[in-house]
Formats: sequence, structure tokens, C-alpha cells
Amino acid sequence: MTVQEIATWLQGEVVGNGTVRIERVAKIEEADQTSISFLANSKYERFLETTQAAAVLVSKKYQNVKLPHRDNLAFIKVDDPYLAFLQVHKKLTPVVDPFPAGIHASATIADTARLGKDVCIGANVVIGDGVIIGEKTKISHGCVIGVATSLGAECQLYPNVTVYHQTRIGNRVTLHSGVVIGADGFGFVPNANGPFEKIPQLGIVVIEDDVEIGANSTIDRATMGETVIKRGVKIDNLVQVAHNCVIGEYTVIAAQTGLAGSTKIGRHCMIAGQAAFAGHLEIADRVTILGQSGVAKSIREPGGVYFGTTVKERSRAYRIEAVIRSLPELSRDLYQLQREVEALQQALKEKKS
Repeated sequence: MTVQEIATWLQGEVVGNGTVRIERVAKIEEADQTSISFLANSKYERFLETTQAAAVLVSKKYQNVKLPHRDNLAFIKVDDPYLAFLQVHKKLTPVVDPFPAGIHASATIADTARLGKDVCIGANVVIGDGVIIGEKTKISHGCVIGVATSLGAECQLYPNVTVYHQTRIGNRVTLHSGVVIGADGFGFVPNANGPFEKIPQLGIVVIEDDVEIGANSTIDRATMGETVIKRGVKIDNLVQVAHNCVIGEYTVIAAQTGLAGSTKIGRHCMIAGQAAFAGHLEIADRVTILGQSGVAKSIREPGGVYFGTTVKERSRAYRIEAVIRSLPELSRDLYQLQREVEALQQALKEKKS
């Protein structure tokens, strides 16, 4: 596609040479003369003078569109340059289907399992009694689907996913390699005279439509009732969701976050990496938790941004952090002030005597 053809497809506006042919997408600092890139963050503006890209996607609101020294560099002005870049990326990048076709001869499928039309099952997959799998679902090599589990249509399970018994999974759910759904929640009662007594984990996990869960993340089954991942939730790699948690619609959770038991996260929340949640909390809708924060109390006010351990409203947390960074200087100034006060006290004492 030429630059102009891409701009027309994106309903954008070309500034510069629209005739150059684009073959691939690339980061602005790594692009060559057949590449298209994007500018969505002002800190990357410095690369405009050195990039070898044939075209750069920029916002229609971007005011500094000026052609650098190269006459074969064009800008395409669009509403959202990052979203437009993703669209071009999908269009120009060949898609490789990593899933097997058909049903592999080594798969073990229970006689009572029901498979929908066009289901694909890889090598060494085990599918238990009473499992129901919707049409066009793809299950890659080495996966295990436990007894009485249901998977909806058009799901994708990458290699070595384990889904324990009685789990309910909706449509268009993606589970990446190493995901474990439905393992026992972590529940034990201390016994003064012997070992810990395990609390039976007799609930299930429910994952609604359009959820994606990253590699090696774990969703524990409920002690009783359900652990629920609601529609449209996106979970990164290495995330732990404990028993009886509920994650609201369209919430996103970044890597290495941990939710203790019975935590309830609202809708459209954004949780950054390595955040930790104590158990039995409630987080309101559209709350943002910044990275490495520790949440020890419920947050009932929707829409706030929080940071720190324990979390505080972001601006207050930043002010506290600024004071902490200044403590060495403050300590030095306090020591100096103390010496001056002592000197004044000594002078007054001598004057009186």
C-alpha cells in the first residue's frame, strides 16, 4: 500500500509525499524507508529528524507537523495515531495461525464430551467427562480440560493450559500458555496441636465473554460459590486472582499483580504492575491503581487514581514521596537549626548571668 492509500483507508490526511510504498510497520527509531511508524508520545519527537520511516502517523491535533530535511517522509494525520498504527500493523503483518488443524490422533477425549463444529485440538490434549466445547474453539498442545467444564465458541487455549473441573468459560476467551483456571483457593485453618486444616474449595470459576488471560496467570476456584472474571477483562502475565474474587467488566490488570481472597474490583478499572490487594476489599468503578501499590482498604469513590503502600490519592502520595526524598536535606537543616538554637540559648544564659 502507498502512503496515500493507507491515509484514505484510515480516513486520515497526508502531509508530504503520499506515493511511497509501505511494506512494514516499525518503531520510529528503527524504521527504514519502506516502513510506517507513529508518534503518540512527545518524548519521541526527537526521532523525527533522524527517522528513516517513509511515513509517520500523528494526531490531527498535533501542531508541529513540519517536514524534516527528507523530502520522502510523509505524515498521516489521524484521530488516534496509536490505534491507527495497530490497524496498519494488523493489515501489513502476515498472520501465522499457531493452532493445530483438526483433532490430533494423540488427544484423549472422553466419550461423554461434546465438541462443536470446527473445533481444533492439538497433541496430547486431555478432555474430561462431560466437557462441552463450542464451535471454532482451538485448543493447542498439552492442554487439560477438567470434568464438567464448558468452553464457549471461538476460544483460544495456547499450549499447556490447565482448566480444572466444573469451570465455565464464555465465548471468544483467550488463555495463554501456562494459565491455570480453577486450582484450589489458599484456605487453611491453623491447628495449635497439629498441621493446618485445609478448607475445602468447593466452588467454581466463571469467565465471561471476550476475556484474555496472560501466560502463567492463575485464577483460583471459590471456596463456595464463584470466582468471576467478567466480560472484556484483560489480565497480563503472572497475575494471581484468589478464591471468590470478582473482577468487573472491561478492567485491565498488569503483570505480577496479586488479589487476595474475596476482593471485588469494579468496572473499567486500570491496575498497573505489581499491585497487591488485601482480601475482602471493594474497589469502585474506573479506579486506577499505579504500579507497586499496596491496597489495604476498600476504595469506594469511583474514578480516582491511587499510588503508594498503603495507597493514597495520587497527588497526596506524590507529595509524601517528595518529602521522603528530601529527608536527608531536611535532617541536615534541622540539625543546623538545633545548633543555632542551642547557641542562642547559651548566649541568653550568659547575658543573664
